[in-house]
Amino acid sequence: MTGRVEVSTDRHMQIGEVAERTELSIKTIRHYDEVGLVTPSERSAGGFRLYTDADVQRLLVIRRMKPLGFTLDEMRQLLDSLDILDTTGSGHDRVAAQAFVTDCHTRAEESCRKLRKQVAYAEELTALLADHAAGETAAAAVVDEP
Repeated sequence: MTGRVEVSTDRHMQIGEVAERTELSIKTIRHYDEVGLVTPSERSAGGFRLYTDADVQRLLVIRRMKPLGFTLDEMRQLLDSLDILDTTGSGHDRVAAQAFVTDCHTRAEESCRKLRKQVAYAEELTALLADHAAGETAAAAVVDEP
């Protein structure tokens, strides 16, 4: 026995810090806990939710999926699939997990293509409006001159 005490390197964060790190609202993080997507790793003696970096990473996966149109059930299945693939297990569960991750990847790529097109349209409109807005400012300056 060496007399050394192993200390966990997992630092626990309260929900406010997690919200800041993930750019999700506290209400949203609580909702994800209530529906079982990301359960806090621990609770404080006072009952406060305590999260680890792994919990934050799970929340970031969800945050990335949400604008791409994935449902809560699909988010849960993807998180479960990623957990399965991160383990050394094999068999049917691993094959199913890989297939689901591949499907999600394909869907995410398609969603990104659609979003890029929408952003391009929005940028075109913004440029058009900027030209007109600049014209209005210049016209107002000319009208106001004595």
